[in-house]
Amino acid sequence: MAKASSDTVREFLRWLGVAAAVLLLDQVSKLAISGSMRYLETHTITGFFNLVLVYNTGAAFSLFADAPGWQRGLFIAIGLVASAVIVVLLRRHAADRRFCFALSLILGGAIGNVCDRVLLGHVVDFIQLHAGGYYWPAFNVADSAISCGAALLIWDGLFGGAHRKAAP
Repeated sequence: MAKASSDTVREFLRWLGVAAAVLLLDQVSKLAISGSMRYLETHTITGFFNLVLVYNTGAAFSLFADAPGWQRGLFIAIGLVASAVIVVLLRRHAADRRFCFALSLILGGAIGNVCDRVLLGHVVDFIQLHAGGYYWPAFNVADSAISCGAALLIWDGLFGGAHRKAAP
Protein backbone atom coordinates (compact mmCIF):
# COMPACT_ATOMS: atom_id res chain seq x y z
CA MET A 1 0.00 0.00 0.00
CA ALA A 2 2.78 2.44 0.89
CA LYS A 3 4.49 1.73 -2.46
CA ALA A 4 1.43 2.77 -4.46
CA SER A 5 1.07 5.90 -2.36
CA SER A 6 4.72 6.91 -2.78
CA ASP A 7 4.46 6.29 -6.54
CA THR A 8 1.39 8.53 -6.69
CA VAL A 9 3.19 11.28 -4.79
CA ARG A 10 6.22 10.94 -7.07
CA GLU A 11 4.00 11.21 -10.17
CA PHE A 12 2.16 14.20 -8.70
CA LEU A 13 5.47 15.96 -8.00
CA ARG A 14 6.60 15.20 -11.55
CA TRP A 15 3.56 17.04 -12.92
CA LEU A 16 4.17 19.99 -10.63
CA GLY A 17 7.75 19.97 -11.95
CA VAL A 18 6.50 20.20 -15.54
CA ALA A 19 4.30 23.15 -14.57
CA ALA A 20 7.25 24.79 -12.79
CA ALA A 21 9.42 24.35 -15.91
CA VAL A 22 6.75 26.03 -18.06
CA LEU A 23 6.46 28.84 -15.51
CA LEU A 24 10.23 29.33 -15.44
CA LEU A 25 10.57 29.36 -19.23
CA ASP A 26 7.67 31.79 -19.49
CA GLN A 27 9.01 34.22 -16.91
CA VAL A 28 12.62 34.08 -18.15
CA SER A 29 11.51 34.71 -21.74
CA LYS A 30 9.34 37.67 -20.68
CA LEU A 31 12.19 39.15 -18.63
CA ALA A 32 14.61 38.75 -21.54
CA ILE A 33 12.27 40.44 -24.02
CA SER A 34 11.24 43.18 -21.58
CA GLY A 35 14.88 43.87 -20.79
CA SER A 36 15.98 44.08 -24.40
CA MET A 37 13.07 45.80 -26.16
CA ARG A 38 10.95 48.91 -25.73
CA TYR A 39 7.16 48.84 -25.66
CA LEU A 40 5.79 48.30 -29.21
CA GLU A 41 9.29 47.74 -30.62
CA THR A 42 9.24 45.09 -33.35
CA HIS A 43 12.00 42.84 -34.67
CA THR A 44 11.32 40.88 -37.85
CA ILE A 45 12.70 37.36 -37.46
CA THR A 46 11.25 35.66 -40.57
CA GLY A 47 8.62 36.42 -43.19
CA PHE A 48 5.94 35.16 -40.81
CA PHE A 49 7.37 35.72 -37.30
CA ASN A 50 8.14 38.92 -35.38
CA LEU A 51 9.16 39.71 -31.85
CA VAL A 52 7.07 42.62 -30.60
CA LEU A 53 6.77 43.83 -27.01
CA VAL A 54 3.16 44.51 -26.09
CA TYR A 55 1.20 44.55 -22.85
CA ASN A 56 -2.16 42.83 -22.60
CA THR A 57 -4.50 43.96 -19.83
CA GLY A 58 -7.29 41.81 -21.24
CA ALA A 59 -7.89 38.11 -21.73
CA ALA A 60 -6.98 35.99 -24.73
CA PHE A 61 -6.70 38.04 -27.93
CA SER A 62 -6.89 41.22 -25.78
CA LEU A 63 -10.57 40.63 -25.02
CA PHE A 64 -11.67 43.29 -22.49
CA ALA A 65 -8.31 45.09 -22.78
CA ASP A 66 -10.09 48.43 -23.04
CA ALA A 67 -12.12 47.86 -19.87
CA PRO A 68 -11.45 50.36 -17.06
CA GLY A 69 -9.48 47.96 -14.85
CA TRP A 70 -11.96 45.56 -13.27
CA GLN A 71 -10.68 42.77 -15.50
CA ARG A 72 -7.32 42.51 -13.72
CA GLY A 73 -8.80 41.18 -10.48
CA LEU A 74 -11.25 38.95 -12.32
CA PHE A 75 -8.52 37.35 -14.46
CA ILE A 76 -6.27 36.88 -11.42
CA ALA A 77 -9.13 35.17 -9.57
CA ILE A 78 -9.98 32.95 -12.54
CA GLY A 79 -6.32 31.97 -12.92
CA LEU A 80 -5.98 31.12 -9.23
CA VAL A 81 -9.21 29.10 -9.08
CA ALA A 82 -8.31 27.23 -12.28
CA SER A 83 -4.84 26.51 -10.86
CA ALA A 84 -6.30 25.13 -7.65
CA VAL A 85 -8.71 22.88 -9.56
CA ILE A 86 -5.85 21.66 -11.78
CA VAL A 87 -3.69 20.81 -8.75
CA VAL A 88 -6.55 18.72 -7.33
CA LEU A 89 -6.97 16.94 -10.68
CA LEU A 90 -3.24 16.29 -10.92
CA ARG A 91 -3.28 14.73 -7.47
CA ARG A 92 -6.29 12.54 -8.21
CA HIS A 93 -5.09 11.35 -11.63
CA ALA A 94 -1.32 11.46 -11.18
CA ALA A 95 -0.77 8.18 -13.05
CA ASP A 96 -2.66 9.33 -16.16
CA ARG A 97 0.27 10.69 -18.16
CA ARG A 98 -1.34 12.41 -21.15
CA PHE A 99 -4.09 13.99 -19.07
CA CYS A 100 -1.66 15.23 -16.42
CA PHE A 101 0.89 16.47 -18.96
CA ALA A 102 -1.86 18.57 -20.56
CA LEU A 103 -2.97 19.89 -17.17
CA SER A 104 0.63 20.68 -16.22
CA LEU A 105 1.10 22.78 -19.35
CA ILE A 106 -2.09 24.69 -18.56
CA LEU A 107 -1.10 25.12 -14.91
CA GLY A 108 2.35 26.50 -15.70
CA GLY A 109 0.93 28.89 -18.27
CA ALA A 110 -1.91 30.06 -16.04
CA ILE A 111 0.44 30.79 -13.15
CA GLY A 112 2.84 32.59 -15.53
CA ASN A 113 0.13 34.96 -16.69
CA VAL A 114 -1.23 35.42 -13.15
CA CYS A 115 2.29 36.41 -12.01
CA ASP A 116 2.38 39.09 -14.72
CA ARG A 117 -1.03 40.45 -13.74
CA VAL A 118 -0.16 40.55 -10.03
CA LEU A 119 3.34 42.02 -10.44
CA LEU A 120 2.92 44.21 -13.53
CA GLY A 121 -0.80 44.81 -13.95
CA HIS A 122 -0.68 43.31 -17.47
CA VAL A 123 0.59 40.27 -19.33
CA VAL A 124 3.77 40.60 -21.39
CA ASP A 125 3.27 39.31 -24.94
CA PHE A 126 5.99 39.17 -27.57
CA ILE A 127 5.44 36.44 -30.17
CA GLN A 128 3.70 37.66 -33.31
CA LEU A 129 2.82 35.44 -36.26
CA HIS A 130 1.58 36.83 -39.56
CA ALA A 131 0.91 35.87 -43.17
CA GLY A 132 -0.43 37.71 -46.19
CA GLY A 133 -0.86 40.95 -44.27
CA TYR A 134 -2.89 39.29 -41.51
CA TYR A 135 -1.49 39.31 -37.98
CA TRP A 136 -2.31 36.90 -35.17
CA PRO A 137 -2.54 38.72 -31.82
CA ALA A 138 0.76 38.66 -29.94
CA PHE A 139 1.17 35.94 -27.34
CA ASN A 140 3.81 34.41 -25.04
CA VAL A 141 5.18 31.10 -23.79
CA ALA A 142 2.41 30.80 -21.17
CA ASP A 143 -0.28 31.26 -23.81
CA SER A 144 1.42 28.65 -26.00
CA ALA A 145 1.53 26.17 -23.12
CA ILE A 146 -2.13 26.78 -22.29
CA SER A 147 -3.13 26.30 -25.93
CA CYS A 148 -1.07 23.12 -26.34
CA GLY A 149 -2.42 21.77 -23.05
CA ALA A 150 -6.01 22.51 -24.07
CA ALA A 151 -5.50 20.81 -27.45
CA LEU A 152 -3.99 17.79 -25.70
CA LEU A 153 -6.95 17.65 -23.29
CA ILE A 154 -9.32 17.61 -26.25
CA TRP A 155 -7.27 14.84 -27.88
CA ASP A 156 -7.25 12.90 -24.61
CA GLY A 157 -10.99 13.33 -24.20
CA LEU A 158 -11.68 12.13 -27.72
CA PHE A 159 -9.18 9.30 -27.97
CA GLY A 160 -7.68 8.41 -24.62
CA GLY A 161 -9.67 9.41 -21.60
CA ALA A 162 -12.59 6.99 -21.81
CA HIS A 163 -11.10 4.89 -19.00
CA ARG A 164 -11.05 7.86 -16.60
CA LYS A 165 -14.02 8.02 -14.29
CA ALA A 166 -15.30 11.19 -12.73
CA ALA A 167 -13.75 11.77 -9.33
CA PRO A 168 -16.17 11.31 -6.43
